Amino acid sequence: MGDTDLDSASGDLADRLNEVFDLVGPLYRRAYRKVEQEAPIEGLSVGVRAVLNMLREHGPMTVPQMGRAQALSRQFVQRMSNEAAARGLVEFVANPAHKRSSLVQLTAAGRDAITAVNDRERAMLEPVTGHVTGEDVDACLRVLSSLLRLLDDVEVD
Repeated sequence: MGDTDLDSASGDLADRLNEVFDLVGPLYRRAYRKVEQEAPIEGLSVGVRAVLNMLREHGPMTVPQMGRAQALSRQFVQRMSNEAAARGLVEFVANPAHKRSSLVQLTAAGRDAITAVNDRERAMLEPVTGHVTGEDVDACLRVLSSLLRLLDDVEVD
């Protein structure tokens, strides 16, 4: 393969990766709407759902930690955490590592709410499992993770 062939192959791959970006936006927006439409069962906004899910996956975290992990502004995560706290889904507790930045942790009600949402989402995704393999999902996660790392330097605050 000559240099021109490599350049062409690289360009084709970059075009295909651009297709991934073109799909991620509509996928995110439709998933957002679906969660918002069905969330009245638990009464969760997409933002509160994201906070609860982060805490379920990673345990207690500070607002800045959640913001960095989700590429969301600290102010947005603070508002969503406050909303969740007002509903008794999370609580703010002392952070032994940092006196001014409390930890946010799930309450039992918050754990129940995010478990119900995740169970419902899992059931909604079940029909797709007949069309993709575990290897397909692994490849998708690798590609999306690589694209996300490419944009690590983008500030969200």
